[in-house]
Amino acid sequence: MIQIKQLSHHFELGKKGNTTKLTVLKDITFHVDKGEIVSVVGKSGSGKSTLLNLISGFIRPTEGEIWIGDQKVTSLSEAKFADFRLNHMGFIFQSFQLIPTMTAYQNIELPLILKGETEEQRGQKTIEILEKVGLESFKDHYPSELSGGQQQRVSIARALILEPPLILADEPTGSLDSETETELLQFIKQLNEELGVTFLIITHDEEVARIGHRTITIRDGQLIEGAESI
Repeated sequence: MIQIKQLSHHFELGKKGNTTKLTVLKDITFHVDKGEIVSVVGKSGSGKSTLLNLISGFIRPTEGEIWIGDQKVTSLSEAKFADFRLNHMGFIFQSFQLIPTMTAYQNIELPLILKGETEEQRGQKTIEILEKVGLESFKDHYPSELSGGQQQRVSIARALILEPPLILADEPTGSLDSETETELLQFIKQLNEELGVTFLIITHDEEVARIGHRTITIRDGQLIEGAESI
């Protein structure tokens, strides 16, 4: 599903002519198999969020390759990567990233609008996914009218609506209390088992990391556990 090959990245700090190179990732190599839940753990500043942004295509690596399925995504133009991202990836964020002026239904429907599906197609799929996440009775509620757990379920439903083979989650339980976190993690496992969705989860929380089939640890931009050759 995902192959990361000798991935390195640095940022240039300072003004032109007087810059300092900040190395964030150093020669990272690992893979994620289809249907796996893989947790990437590390302290703040370890480089794990940069890794997620590289896989997502929001930034480009200094060196190395990223493959998703049979597509070398690091060779895609920005526009083609945006299309690829829409059709192959779903995202779950710590802060939910819901649009406050849209209802739960409208937030979930949005990717279908971006893809150009008809109103009839959108309606059927949105209601089905609302039922799957147990929020059909909350479809007309705005994010401010939902609990943290409910907002995250809307976020997950939005990530699933286009049936992507891969979901990237960035600290998905970071804004939730412990009870809601447990419920959400069980829900992620259920989605993985029932739908075969592949999850790559970025976290610093050991409880969250435990739901993964494997854990990859990054420290100071380097892989220290789970290093693999491809």
